Amino acid sequence: MPYETNTIFLEKAKATMSQLEQSIYQPISVLSVTAWVTPEPVPYTERTSGQQIHLKPDDKWGELWDCAWFHFEGKVPDSQAGSKIVLLIDVNGELCLVDREGTPCQGLTNINSQFDYFLGLPGKRVVDISHSADGGEVIDLWADGGCNDLFGNYRSGRMKEAVIAVCHEEIRKLYYDFEVLIDLAEQLPDTSARKIQIYQSLWDASNQLSEINIDNVRRASERIAGELIKRGGDPSVTVSAIGHAHMDLAWLWPIRETIRKGARTFSTALYNMEKYPDYMFGASQPQLYQWMKDSYPKLYAKVKKRVQEGRWEPQGAMWVEPDTNIAGGEALVRQILYGKRFFEQEFGQEMKVLWLPDVFGYTGSLPQLLKKAGVDYMMTQKLSWSVYNTHPHHSFIWEGIDGTKVLTHLPPEDTYNSPAAPRSLVKIEKCYLDRNVSENALMLFGIGDGGGGPGEEHLERLAREKNLYGIPPVIQEPSIDFFHRLDKEASRFQTFKGELYLEKHQGTLTTQGRNKWYNRKMEKALRELEFAASLLWAAHGDSYPAARLEEIWKEVLLYQFHDILPGSSITRVYDESLERYALLLEEVRTMVKDSYKRIASLAGWNNQPVLFNSLPWDRQEWVEWNGNWHSVTVPAMGYRTLQEAEHKAPVEGLMASEWKLENDKLKVIFGGDGSIVSMYDKHLGREAVRSKANVFTIYHDNGDAWDFPHGYRDTVAGVMKFERSTARIEGPKAIVEQEYHYGNSKLVQKIILTMDSSIVEFETEVDWQESSKMLRVSFPTNVSTDQVNCEIQFGYLKRPTTRNTMIEFAKDEICAHQYIDLSQPDYGVALLNDCKYGFSALHNVLDLNLLRSPAYPDPTADRAKHKFTYALYPHAGDFIQASVYRKGYELNTPMIMVEAHEADTAQHVPIQLIQIDHPYVMVESVKKAEDSDHLIVRLYETAGTMAKGMISFGLDCLLIEEADLMERPIHVLQNNASQAELRFTPFEIKTLRVQLT
Repeated sequence: MPYETNTIFLEKAKATMSQLEQSIYQPISVLSVTAWVTPEPVPYTERTSGQQIHLKPDDKWGELWDCAWFHFEGKVPDSQAGSKIVLLIDVNGELCLVDREGTPCQGLTNINSQFDYFLGLPGKRVVDISHSADGGEVIDLWADGGCNDLFGNYRSGRMKEAVIAVCHEEIRKLYYDFEVLIDLAEQLPDTSARKIQIYQSLWDASNQLSEINIDNVRRASERIAGELIKRGGDPSVTVSAIGHAHMDLAWLWPIRETIRKGARTFSTALYNMEKYPDYMFGASQPQLYQWMKDSYPKLYAKVKKRVQEGRWEPQGAMWVEPDTNIAGGEALVRQILYGKRFFEQEFGQEMKVLWLPDVFGYTGSLPQLLKKAGVDYMMTQKLSWSVYNTHPHHSFIWEGIDGTKVLTHLPPEDTYNSPAAPRSLVKIEKCYLDRNVSENALMLFGIGDGGGGPGEEHLERLAREKNLYGIPPVIQEPSIDFFHRLDKEASRFQTFKGELYLEKHQGTLTTQGRNKWYNRKMEKALRELEFAASLLWAAHGDSYPAARLEEIWKEVLLYQFHDILPGSSITRVYDESLERYALLLEEVRTMVKDSYKRIASLAGWNNQPVLFNSLPWDRQEWVEWNGNWHSVTVPAMGYRTLQEAEHKAPVEGLMASEWKLENDKLKVIFGGDGSIVSMYDKHLGREAVRSKANVFTIYHDNGDAWDFPHGYRDTVAGVMKFERSTARIEGPKAIVEQEYHYGNSKLVQKIILTMDSSIVEFETEVDWQESSKMLRVSFPTNVSTDQVNCEIQFGYLKRPTTRNTMIEFAKDEICAHQYIDLSQPDYGVALLNDCKYGFSALHNVLDLNLLRSPAYPDPTADRAKHKFTYALYPHAGDFIQASVYRKGYELNTPMIMVEAHEADTAQHVPIQLIQIDHPYVMVESVKKAEDSDHLIVRLYETAGTMAKGMISFGLDCLLIEEADLMERPIHVLQNNASQAELRFTPFEIKTLRVQLT
C-alpha cells in the first residue's frame, strides 16, 4: 500500500494488537471464592480465623489495609482437555498464592494501580495451571491478600475477577511479536527502510487477522517472523539487563506490608525463573532478605538455591537503601558493615556495588566509606530527577571530599522500572551521555517502589530483543558482570568531585522533625553506649552486649530508609516508628547509665556522683547536681568524681533582664519584638549580627513531604508574634524565656548564656498546628564570605553563599549536621543544632528550617509538639581555628553523671581509655569487634588538613593494627605498646583494631 502514511500503518497495527490482547484468554468457568478478613495479617495456620465471606465479582471484601486469606476453588471442564489452562485473578488488591504448607509461590497484583503506564502495566493476574490439561483438574488454592494496590492506594476493596480460562498460546506469542515490532518501528526515523518494512509486515499481518482464529494467527505470525529474526551488526553500545523490583521498605504503606510485598515479589521472581531460563533477577537490602528468612523460611531457601545457581543476584552493600544526607557517619558505616556481613554470611558473596537507585542526594563522604569497606562501584539513577541542571555523566569517577574515587554508573534510561521495550533500548543509546567513551550501559527492568518486579511482558520482550536489528543488543546478566566490563573503560571517564546534590526533595531535610530528632538522639546514645560498654568490658572484664546492640542498630538503620527518615511516608509509618524510637532511646540511655554506674562502683566510689566524658578532649563545663552548680573539668574519654573534677570558678558579671543577657564574653540585646538586635563580642569588640536575628518567619508552603516552593522567600505568611518575656539567673546561666504565638501554634524558647561561654543557646519547644506552612529562623551575621562551611559525615563541605549561576541557585537549601558556619580569616559565626538538617546560607544570612507541615502523604505531618536546641557561636578566627566541630559535638554529647552503687571491695584506678594529641582528630566510635575480642576505634580528620598525632590507650596493648571498615586488619602499627603514631590525610577515616592484654 504505497500511499498509506506511517500514521495509518501504526493505527491499524495497534488496533490489531488490542484485538489480539483481548483474544488471548477465554474465560470458561467462574471460581468459587471464600475469604476470611482480618485487620492485620495472620499466618497460614490461622487462615480461617477472620470474618468469613463468600465473594462474587464486584462484592466488597475489605477497607484499606485490611487483610484476608482467600480460598479459590473450581474444576477444569472435561471439554478443555488438551488446552492451556490458566486462572485470571484480580481482587483489587495484592495477593500471594501459597502452597499446601503456606510457602509463597506467586504474587498477584491488581492491574489498575498507580503507575507510569508508559513503563508498562503493574498488575499480575495470570496463574498457570496446565500447559495441556487432562480435563477435570481440581483447583484448590489459598492466597494471602491485602486490600491495597501496589502503591498503597485503596481500589474499592471489591473483587474484580476470579475465573478459569483457556490461554491461546499462539495468540499470546503473536501479541508480543506485534508489541515489540510496533515499539521498535516507533523509535526508528521516518527515512528508515527498516521502519517501513516493519509497518508493511504488520499491515499485511493485520489484514490476515480480520478474523482471529488459529489459521489466521499462524499466517500472520509467518508474515512478521522475518522482521524478528533480523540481527544487528557490531554494536556501539551493549545493554546489560537485570530484573529488578526496587522495594521501598515503607512509603505509602506500613512496614508490615513490605514484608508481604517481599514475599509476593520474591515468589514471583522464582516462579518466572521456572518459565524463562535466561531470566536474571537481582534484589538489594539485607533487611528484606532477613524478613523473608524469618517469615517465609522455605521461600528463603529457594532464593538461596537460585543465588547458588547464579540466577539471583544479591545487590547492594548496605543494610537498607538509606538516606545519605541525614544519616550520621557511623550509621553509614554500620549500614555497610551489617549489610555486607549479611550477604557474606548467608550467600558467601562479598558485595562490590553500592546499590542506591532512589535516594535523595549523596554525601561527599560516601566514596571513602565504600573503598574502605571493599566496595568498588556505585549504581544510582536519582540524579536524573534534578530540576535545573542535568548531571553531566552516566558513567563517571566520583571523587569524595577526601580524594577517594569510586566508579559510578547511572542507567541512561533514567529509571529502575524499565519496561525492557525497544523504546528502552533506543533511549539508552540515544541518551547515554558517555557513549563516546563507553560501550556498556545498564538497564533495570521490572515494576518497583511497591514491588512486584518483572512480569511476563518484560521477559517476552527481552526474548525477542537479544540482537534485533534496529536496537542495541541486550543481554541478561548480573550487574557485577556489567561493572567489571565498565571498569575496563574507566580510564576514559571524567571525574566529578564533591557531593552528588539532587536538585529536588529539599523538603525531606526538615519534614517529620520528631523522627529526625529521635534519629540524632539514637545515633548519639548508641555512640555513648558503645563507649561505656567498651570501657566496662576492656577495663573490667564485664560482658559486652553485642547481640542487643546489633539488634538496636539494625532497627535504627531500618528507620533510616530513604522514605522513612526523610519524612516521605504515610502517617502510620511515623506513628509506629515514633513509638519504637521512644522505647529504644529509653532502653539505650538506661544501659548507658547502668554501665557507668557499674564502672563507678568498680572504681570504689561509694555513693558518689561520677562524671563521664566520651569525647576525645578534656571538657570544662558547668554541671548541676542536687540543685547545686559546679564548674568541672573531666579528662578526655575518661571519668572523675564530681569532687575530683570540681574547681572554683566564681560567677561574675552575669546579667539577665527581659531585654538583655550578658556574661564575661558576650552581651545580647533584644528588641521589642523579641528578636536579637545586638550580639556584642566583648573580647574582640565587634558585633556578631548585622540586623534582627532569631526572627521566626512563617512561609506559605503548598508542597508535599518532598518539596517546597523554591521561591518561598516571596511568600511570607507572617512572623510569630512575640507575647511575653521573663528573665532569671540560674547558677552560672543567664536566661531569658520568651513566648510567641501564630495562628494555633505556640513557641516557648529559653535563650541561655552561660558563664565563661561564647555560645548562646536556644532551647525551644513548639506546639505546631499550622497546615501548609514552613517555620524558619534566621541570623544575619556580620561576616563577609562567599562560602559557607557545612558539617557532613566525617568532614565538611564548602558551599557557595552566592547565586551567580544556575548550579548555585539550585543549591539554595542545603544539608548540614551539627554545625553550619560563615567565617572570614579573622572572625566567624557558627550555627549549631541538636537535630536539624535543612539550612540556607544566602550572602551573610544563616537560615535554619525548623518545621514544615505538608499535607501529603501524611496529612498530620509535624502538627505536634516539638523540642529542639540550636545555638549561635561567634568566634575569633575561622571555623577551623575556633574548633567549631568540637562545639557541635559538645552540644550533641552532654557529659553524663551517675551515682555509684555501693563500692566493690576491690578498687580500680580510673583510666582514660583513649587519648589523641591532635586537636583536629575526632574519635567517632569505640566498640568491641564483631568477630573477635579486639577493641575497634574509629577516628577521622575533621579540618581537611594533613595531621600527625599520637594515640594512647589507658590499658596495656599487645597489638595495634589499622583495619578497614569491615574490621579486617590491613597492617600493624605497633606491637607490645599502648600508643601509636597516626598520620591522616585530609578528612581521612582510620579504623584501629586493638588487642588488649
